[in-house]
Amino acid sequence: MDIAREPRKKTGRYIWISVGVMAVIAVTLWLRGLEPAAPTVDGAIIWTGTVEEGDMYRKVRGTGNLRPKNLLFITATTGGKVEEIFAEPGLEVEPETVLLILSNPDVELDALQAQQVLLAAEANYENLRGNLETSLLNQQVTVARTRNQLRDAQRRLDSYNEVKEEVSRLDLERTQDEVEELTSRMEIEQRTMELLEASMGRTLSAEREALERRRDLADFQQDRVNALHVKAESQGILRELQPEKGQWINAGQPLGVIIQPGDLEAVVGIPEVQAKDVRVGQEAIVDTRSTGGREIPARVSRINPSASGGLVTVDIEILGELPNGALADQSVEGIITIERLENVLYMSRPTIGQANSRVGMFKIVDDGQYAVRVTVEIGQTSVNNIEIRGGLERGDVVILSDMARWDEFDRVRIRR
Repeated sequence: MDIAREPRKKTGRYIWISVGVMAVIAVTLWLRGLEPAAPTVDGAIIWTGTVEEGDMYRKVRGTGNLRPKNLLFITATTGGKVEEIFAEPGLEVEPETVLLILSNPDVELDALQAQQVLLAAEANYENLRGNLETSLLNQQVTVARTRNQLRDAQRRLDSYNEVKEEVSRLDLERTQDEVEELTSRMEIEQRTMELLEASMGRTLSAEREALERRRDLADFQQDRVNALHVKAESQGILRELQPEKGQWINAGQPLGVIIQPGDLEAVVGIPEVQAKDVRVGQEAIVDTRSTGGREIPARVSRINPSASGGLVTVDIEILGELPNGALADQSVEGIITIERLENVLYMSRPTIGQANSRVGMFKIVDDGQYAVRVTVEIGQTSVNNIEIRGGLERGDVVILSDMARWDEFDRVRIRR
């Protein structure tokens, strides 16, 4: 016979279930109240800077190249066809070094015609001078003959006057008339000779000037012919030579450039937003980017009054000695000191932050184990440094590298 059993009570089970649910809810609420764990940053991939106090030098940087101060631009004096080329860029040249030869038959013909005109003019001048000199000589002979005749008549007259009683009155008067006539002739012939001399001088002078003009024209035409042999006309290094064989060159067309012996200067481009503070005479440093990155003292010598492509061209005079092997067009970097800020807080320039702005940066705390975000007020900026106007104190260590991937966090852990 079966005995009916009473059902087992489930009260204790329900209690334990209720306790478990309440525990889960409590843990969840507790976890929600906790701050999220700080992300970890590898200390090996960041670099830091320390806030310092003292004098900070504002500097701007620009890149460019070395440029010779003395350049000679070669231009074609005479147009012509390029027949031969004897030089290439990089060649050391002397004033008489022939760079190329041009040909132009018209120029050569003009020179030949001018030379023929000159020869004819020289012959005419010599003939004219010979004729005038002959006329002058003939007049001089006439003057000399008249003078002798006058002296002879004067002697006879003097002789007659001494022995008047022995000479007839007719002979005495005839001799007196002869002396008077010869005296007048002498004056006339002398005056004629003086006029002839003056006329000869004026005539020859005018003819000589005309001859010189023809000679100048002939020399000019010959210079045009000589210019067909294009010479360096200066000592230096041939920087470029543009024409090619067979090319027609017009008069005045640029042919090449010669770097004349002399100093080099640096020409760099400064961003126009920074160039407004650059002044002539400011101290600078030129880095030739050669082995060892040698820096050479320099100063600003000229500032281009206009900008191009966002850059302002600045000429920098090099005061120190350039390293051996420095060449024109060699790339250089120029750093110009534009201002000295006295007794300010400053540090190395981070990857972010513009002048007169506020940025969030991570400051190292807890003996380097963590970094917390702080708002930093940046003042003036330089090539390598920035001025700190607020948010940091002397001795603070700040992460300078890019921390953009942790922008949503205010605290990071640094793994050493």
